[in-house]
Amino acid sequence: MRRILAATAVVSISILALSAQSGGNQNQSWTMDFPLEEDELASTGRNPYFILEPGYRLVLEDGTEQLTITVLDETKKIDSIETRVVEERETNAGQPVEISRNFYAISKRTNSVFYFGEEVDMYKNGKVVSHEGAWLAGSGGARFGLMMPGLALLRARYYQEIASGVAMDRAEIISMSEVLTTPAGKFSNTLKTAETSPLEPRSVEYKYYAPGVGLLQDGSLKLVRFGKTKTPGAASSRQEQDDSQ
Repeated sequence: MRRILAATAVVSISILALSAQSGGNQNQSWTMDFPLEEDELASTGRNPYFILEPGYRLVLEDGTEQLTITVLDETKKIDSIETRVVEERETNAGQPVEISRNFYAISKRTNSVFYFGEEVDMYKNGKVVSHEGAWLAGSGGARFGLMMPGLALLRARYYQEIASGVAMDRAEIISMSEVLTTPAGKFSNTLKTAETSPLEPRSVEYKYYAPGVGLLQDGSLKLVRFGKTKTPGAASSRQEQDDSQ
């Protein structure tokens, strides 16, 4: 899914509400500034669509491709903020394609989840070949973005990453009433976003999120299981306890 804390952090509901009122106006602006109150952020918490609790894991698959997202029992200070480390491990036929460590914090007032950057390892033939897409808030002019608002509003548009020339992903909430069936079950009232980037103007990626679960579908990858792991700091495994179903 970045920043100078002088522009500190809680999603301005008024700004997102203004975006929602603009409806389908494609010329409306994208929210890039997220003012925060002092000591507002925490490294652990729960958003309706984004769970930031150590040990929580999502596994999505499509054929031989697998994406495992694990909230680690680990934190890291980014731009003076203590963030939670979330590992994303992407494999194909069991071989690593990309492994990233993503840094998030959640507002104690609004439950909005903010994104402070990522460390990236790209693999080829089992070896790290690049760190493409890596960025950290407070470094090189990069700022934190909004990964998921605590109050989701239809047609809200916001930047998730603000690292010029490196990572500029942004999301628009285009539906809050989708019904989606995945190998993990059937989910109602799901939130659908369209993700774009000015760095890739012709690319659009759709994602779906379920209340109390999180990410259901990312492109062609669909959720196959979710829940708490027995070992929150461990690498990906098949030890999920599906405590949500």
